Amino acid sequence: MLAKPLIQLSNITKQYVVGDSLIHALRDVNIRIDHGEYVAITGHSGSGKSTLMNILGCLDKPTGGTYTLNEVNVESLSDDELSGIRNKEIGFVFQTFNLFMRKDVYFNVSLPLVYAYHRNGVDRSRVLAMIEKVGLMNRLHHKPNELSGGQRQRVAIARALVTGPSLILADEPTGNLDSATSRDIMKIFDSLHEEGVTVIIVTHEADIAAHCKRTIHITDGSVADQKKVKRLRS
Repeated sequence: MLAKPLIQLSNITKQYVVGDSLIHALRDVNIRIDHGEYVAITGHSGSGKSTLMNILGCLDKPTGGTYTLNEVNVESLSDDELSGIRNKEIGFVFQTFNLFMRKDVYFNVSLPLVYAYHRNGVDRSRVLAMIEKVGLMNRLHHKPNELSGGQRQRVAIARALVTGPSLILADEPTGNLDSATSRDIMKIFDSLHEEGVTVIIVTHEADIAAHCKRTIHITDGSVADQKKVKRLRS
């Protein structure tokens, strides 16, 4: 029997009204992503890949179709329920890092646990383990303005991992980094995949997508192509 997928999108559509115009951002998107996959979502600016990322991350709702995440139908959940799903199931890594600039590395990494388990306190050992995982124990009490871009992204990755989510969703995670630092960051994602973590990377860069085992290419709001790729080794 085929195992149940982590993600199943069935006939997903997304429409926006802009003035007198109806914009079709996504058109009948069907995607299956299994547990432990390493997937790149690619497409040019305006293709719909950012809209798709927002729906995958439960940051937006589709206009039509069904979205199942870890056996939960999420497209009809309330905003509060979506917030709970995001905190439990998804770890986000953004191009702009989205760190609290006046707080140190430990605080930034611990924040999802504060939101999720504030009544029971934060598991300090869990926070420290994630910081060690990304190689920043020697920067524990540094603030983001005392870190390089690559170190800031490592903080963001540790923060994404700290709740033990089902999915890591990274939006252009190397977009603000130089080539050498980008390779270092991709080594972290490669190692997470090898540990069995499900990783989805939204990118327009072919060399970044080449790290993944499968690419899903979006054109004009539709899935134009899905293919397995010969993975680039870091």
